[in-house]
Amino acid sequence: MIDKKLLEILACPQCKADVKLEGEKIVCVKCGLRYPIKDGIPIMLIEEAEKPGAEG
Repeated sequence: MIDKKLLEILACPQCKADVKLEGEKIVCVKCGLRYPIKDGIPIMLIEEAEKPGAEG
């Protein structure tokens, strides 16, 4: 689980917007990129993100 304080300071590396937790992903509220969480660590790399609408 991601600490709520950490989630509050994270921002999307692509568009700098806020992010929210949705299941096992961190999702940008603006561009919709979905960043994975591996072993409790958010992987905030654009090249690791799923594009909006991608299933995974």
